[in-house]
Amino acid sequence: MSAIPAAPDVLAPEVEVLPLPDVAERLGQPVTRVHQLIRDGHLLALRRGGVLGVPTAFLADRAVVKGLGGTITLLRDAGYQDDEILRWLFTPDDSLPGTPVDALRGNRGREVKRRAQAMGF
Repeated sequence: MSAIPAAPDVLAPEVEVLPLPDVAERLGQPVTRVHQLIRDGHLLALRRGGVLGVPTAFLADRAVVKGLGGTITLLRDAGYQDDEILRWLFTPDDSLPGTPVDALRGNRGREVKRRAQAMGF
């Protein structure tokens, strides 16, 4: 089994991050499924205080926020590293308004994906 990819913690301290076992509990899935979601690019993980975790903003109810995986894929295909993707997702943008992850959570994924795609050019 391959290692779980994790970005360095580039997020503000106030961004809540859940350890992977807690993410699994929230999703109602085994922790190995969370590992696979991270490996497959549906989620991004980071290390905070030596603990592997996922920002809680990536979770909605008992699922991953709709459109997050596609946005991650678009940005990776454009050459962005996971720490850069995390930074972008949590950087306020007055034209959205809010952050890209807020827009995804607010069902404005089409605009977020459009911007992510444009960043590759």
